[in-house]
Amino acid sequence: MHEVDQKLIEVYLDRIWAERGLSQNTLDSYRRDLESFAKWLQKASINLSSAEPYNLQSYLAFRFSNNYSPRSTSRALSCLRGFYRWGVRDRMLEADPTVLLENPKLGKSLPKTLTEKDVEKLLNEPNVDIPIELRDKAMLEVLYGAGLRVSELVGLDLNQINLRQGVVRTFGKGSKERLVPLGEEAIFWVEQYIRKARPELTGGLANDALFLSNRRTHMTRQTFWYRIKEYAKRSEIRAAISPHVLRHAFATHLLNHGADLRVVQLLLGHSDLSTTQIYTHIARQRLKDLHSQHHPRG
Repeated sequence: MHEVDQKLIEVYLDRIWAERGLSQNTLDSYRRDLESFAKWLQKASINLSSAEPYNLQSYLAFRFSNNYSPRSTSRALSCLRGFYRWGVRDRMLEADPTVLLENPKLGKSLPKTLTEKDVEKLLNEPNVDIPIELRDKAMLEVLYGAGLRVSELVGLDLNQINLRQGVVRTFGKGSKERLVPLGEEAIFWVEQYIRKARPELTGGLANDALFLSNRRTHMTRQTFWYRIKEYAKRSEIRAAISPHVLRHAFATHLLNHGADLRVVQLLLGHSDLSTTQIYTHIARQRLKDLHSQHHPRG
């Protein structure tokens, strides 16, 4: 990749971080999309500042022919739009080659979720007599009980959870703060973890992280994902599973039991209600399934 492209990307990422307070995960995603396009251009000896509309069209065609998903291509194009708009606005670039491009059409894909029975099996799988598995039990209960993103869960510090009031204070996308209530089960198992397992994991040393890894630091998202998959395997759950699937299950099960959509929006930390509305399709399908199964005319 051209050195001038690399510098331009870094300046842009620094600027949008300062202006919009984006998370590191989002910035990394933007960097990957921009660098991917820059490297593709380099094959034709072109850099980001000299790209023409036909270069963008060729790049989109390249992604399509190589079976990139429409959703990831749409996200990459959105990133490039932002980059070129910024470049023109701040007079870093002369023209925006994305102006006339249309976004790929996206079909509505429903998020994967779990049945309440599968969630029960998963949450009951850890052996709470083992300190590490007691930690995992508490993490699973908080993840499902509060609907946190996995990055929010593994990044929790002790001062972000108030067991007496039954709330957790977390920082979502764009560092937006929200208070999320914890259920009785989550509160109970976090108390058990703090009292019985956490002292052993700290090794007697002071540590601010709530859920500690074997290295006495915050657990990584990848490690927690591995732990969940192991419990799913042990409990013989066949459905695809990940920390995010449990977040989807949290939202879907709330709606199935009559929760208001706007309440779910607040709990999930969605800035736009349309993001939350995707779960109503799952809840509606569940009602149809129940009707066809139990109604005499179903």
